Amino acid sequence: MKIAYFDCFSGASGDMLLGALVDSGLELAHLEAELRRLPLPDWSLSAEKTKKKGIAATHVRVHTHEHHPHRGLSEILRIIEAGRAAGIAPRAAERASAIFRRLGEAEAKIHNVSVDSIHFHEVGAVDAVIDIVGASAGFELLGIEDFYASPLNTGSGRVEAAHGVLPVPAPATAELIRGAASYSSGIERELLTPTGAAILTTLVRRFGPLPPMNLAAIGYGAGSADLPQQANVLRMFLGESAATGLACDETVAVIEASVDDLNPQVYAYFAERALASGALDVSSAPQQMKKGRPGQLITVLAPPGLADSLADLFFRETTTIGVRSWEARRRVLARELVRVDTPYGPVQVKVARSNGRILNAAPEFEDCRRIALERSAPLKDVLAAAAAAFQKLAGNDTL
Repeated sequence: MKIAYFDCFSGASGDMLLGALVDSGLELAHLEAELRRLPLPDWSLSAEKTKKKGIAATHVRVHTHEHHPHRGLSEILRIIEAGRAAGIAPRAAERASAIFRRLGEAEAKIHNVSVDSIHFHEVGAVDAVIDIVGASAGFELLGIEDFYASPLNTGSGRVEAAHGVLPVPAPATAELIRGAASYSSGIERELLTPTGAAILTTLVRRFGPLPPMNLAAIGYGAGSADLPQQANVLRMFLGESAATGLACDETVAVIEASVDDLNPQVYAYFAERALASGALDVSSAPQQMKKGRPGQLITVLAPPGLADSLADLFFRETTTIGVRSWEARRRVLARELVRVDTPYGPVQVKVARSNGRILNAAPEFEDCRRIALERSAPLKDVLAAAAAAFQKLAGNDTL
C-alpha cells in the first residue's frame, strides 16, 4: 500500500502540498490536465525550483485574475461534481468534497450559522479550489492510499484576513485541528493555513512519528515566505507501507445509525460514498427495532477528523434522523502487500503479521476479479491459484 507522510515542521498550506507532490515526481502537466476538467475561470499553474535555507524545494503557484473570490459551499461542491462528470477521478472528487465540507462545518461553528449559509472568502477563491482539488487529484495520480503526518506547527502572532486581523492559528484553523497533535514553535507567522489544515485533518490517519515504510521519494514543497529561523518547506515522504510485525493501536471514530426503511440499493451507494470519502470500514447488521420492525444497524469507522462529514453523509444519503458517534481505540495487525506470480498473471496478496508471524493472507479481490475478466477464467480458480502461490512462497521462507 502506497502511503504519504507529511513532515509539517514549518506548517502546511495548499501551495506547499502541491509543491511537495510535484517535487516527489508528479508531472505538472498531468495535474493541470485533471484540473482543466473543473468549470473555473481563467487560471494557470507554474512550478519553479527554489531554495529555502539551502534546501531545494518546488514552489507551485496558481495564477488567476479573479476579483470576487466569495463562493458558497454548495457552489463549490457543484464545481467539483461537474469536474467529476468531466472525468476527474471519483475518489479525488470525493476527497476534495469532504475537505470542503469539513471547512464549511468549521466556519459554520465559528460564526454560529448553518453550513448551507456559509460563504467562503479566501478559501472560496479559484486558487484555493485549485489547491484542494489539485492535492486530491495529485494523491490519486500518485496512487497514495493512506496518509500520516507529524504534529502540526501552527505558527503564532496575527494574520490579516477578510474579517480583519485574526490570531494565529486563525479561528477556522484552530477548529479544524481539534483532536490533531499541534504546537507552536514560537515563529510569529501563520504557518498552518485553513486550506492546509483542512486537507491534512480530513485525510491523515494518525499524527505522530514517521510510520514504517519503504521510502521511494521525498518531496519538498516551498511556501511563499522566507522564515528567518528555518526553511519554510513541507517535506513529504512517499513509499510503500512496511510491516514491522507489531500490532498498532490507533484511535478511530465510530459513527452509526439504525434504520428500518432504507432501500438496499441506497445502502450500497452510501457505503461506496463513505469509503470514497475516507471511511476505513462500512458494515451493516440486522437489528430488531421498536414496534417489532426488522431494521439494520449501519456502522462506519473513520479517522476522528472525518466524523462530522461522515455524519452529514448519513443524513444526506440515508433515511436516518439520528446518528451516534464516539471515539474508540482499535488494534490492527501490521499489513503489507506481497506480489505473487500465478499462471494467470501477477496478483497482490495482503499479509497480516503479529510479532513477525503471518496470521492472515488473502489475495486482493480486485486483482483477481480483473484477471478473471481479462483471461475469461473462473474467479474461484484465480483466487485459488493466488493463495497456492503465496503458500509456496511462504513455505520457501522468502518472506
